[in-house]
Amino acid sequence: MKIIKFLPIIFLYFSLFSSFSNEKNSQLENKIFKNLRCIICQGQSIYDSQSDFAESMKLVVKQKLDSGMSEEEIYIFFKDQYGEWISYDPEFNAKTYFLWGLPVLIFLLGGAIILRKLAVLKN
Repeated sequence: MKIIKFLPIIFLYFSLFSSFSNEKNSQLENKIFKNLRCIICQGQSIYDSQSDFAESMKLVVKQKLDSGMSEEEIYIFFKDQYGEWISYDPEFNAKTYFLWGLPVLIFLLGGAIILRKLAVLKN
């Protein structure tokens, strides 16, 4: 009889915990969806894409999360399948030096041009 009195409290506790866990998992899913590129649409993430391929990738991500894989393991899985291009957040390695260094080079070049123009205007 005493257990029956606590059943609603126990049920409420587990339902709140379950919804919190589902919401956290949903946020992680959306984060991963936004960081993976759709191969069909090429300019869109799988979060934004409505293609059949993007929908199947979403299902794979959900299955991988349900099986206990971490976010990083899922990214590694897709990079092994489709290459580094699949991710919107490429790693810093020998293959991507140019990608990471190009904005710095453009900034330095622009600064040098501005300084040169200012020096010419002073004379």
